[in-house]
Amino acid sequence: MPFPYIISTSYRLALRLAPRHSPLISRSFIHTMVVSKKQPDENSKVLIFGAGNFGSCLASHLGDIQHEVFMWAREEPIIKHFNMHHRNPVYLKDHHFPQNITAVGPEMPSKEFINKMDVLLFAIPTQFLRDNLRTLRPQLDTNHLPLLIFVNKGIEIGTHALTLEIIADTCGAEIAKAATFISGPSFAKEIVERQPTSVSVASLTESEADKAAALFHQPHFRCYTGSDPIGIELSGALKNVYAIASGMSDGLGFENNTRAMIITRGLAEMTCIGAAYGASPLTFLGLAGVGDLFLTCSSSNSRNYTVGYRLGKGESLDVIMKTLGSVAEGVSTSKGVKNMIDELGVNAPIASAVYDVLYSGKDTQAAVRELMQLPPSRELELPPTAGGPARQLLRKLGLETQAEDLSVQASL
Repeated sequence: MPFPYIISTSYRLALRLAPRHSPLISRSFIHTMVVSKKQPDENSKVLIFGAGNFGSCLASHLGDIQHEVFMWAREEPIIKHFNMHHRNPVYLKDHHFPQNITAVGPEMPSKEFINKMDVLLFAIPTQFLRDNLRTLRPQLDTNHLPLLIFVNKGIEIGTHALTLEIIADTCGAEIAKAATFISGPSFAKEIVERQPTSVSVASLTESEADKAAALFHQPHFRCYTGSDPIGIELSGALKNVYAIASGMSDGLGFENNTRAMIITRGLAEMTCIGAAYGASPLTFLGLAGVGDLFLTCSSSNSRNYTVGYRLGKGESLDVIMKTLGSVAEGVSTSKGVKNMIDELGVNAPIASAVYDVLYSGKDTQAAVRELMQLPPSRELELPPTAGGPARQLLRKLGLETQAEDLSVQASL
């Protein structure tokens, strides 16, 4: 496969390649882009939308390194309990949170309050993000924009949109281009215990990724920056589907060989889907890709793995979802992935099998049997065509030059 095929459409790599290839983006254009306000050297004011498992653990991490943190929740009892006891009554119940974290809500914070923030961090499930961003948009001042960080993982039901597109639809292209995404192998419980953790931080605007990395980076929480947010988003969404497959395998009684097969073949499918979409295949070899895939496919602490495990044990999806106690993004994401596979013409048998078990009533053992009876095929192969959805998204963001360059790369 020619090297230009795997070139990311990101700004940093685009600028690096510009002298050897057709110009992808002018430096003057970069200077006119919306960027967030200058961040303080320390003690940033951070507003986190979402008091769930991951939002709470990131609040604890930022509070622990002396940032002033506000955690927005929609449930009044959680807000009152947290501010009284500095404990979350639903998530991470045994953890005592730093005193410099305040719970706020349930109403959306005012424009005055938003303007005082240095950082807005969104830990809202993907399916609820669009409505919350629509409500928040009038509060945002593009001339005094806080650093925007998104940590949700998934594909929106119905629209099949990634978060980057949801931001563009609700807040405009300029704000979307300034958005930053964090993803990687990062269980909440281990973060609050200060166990060494590393994540990927990506944005279409390199300076925004650098700001987000500086905000979070600690010896026990290392940040690696990149400029392929589409690949980061797809990695975070797709790996949940394969975690369900891994859980199903364990639930059926299969052991290490099978799990290793699912992880490796799952990574191959993720890379193929991502390349067909328009992401860089290299992104899937990083923390947000293989790192997060390995974690979620190997641990009972993963909600998606747990769903798969219980399916393998013979429980119905309805019973599992009613008793799980938290959101397993892979269940809803599998619908978007199935649609994506069909539209892109990608061969992804494991992801298709998960969809069939979740939504077509297929028995888990029958799904495994059909997978194992597939004929031999090439182990590693990128799709013959690539980049259609990414080109559309780049055009929506006003990045016509990058979209056309991706068209050229896909034809090579």
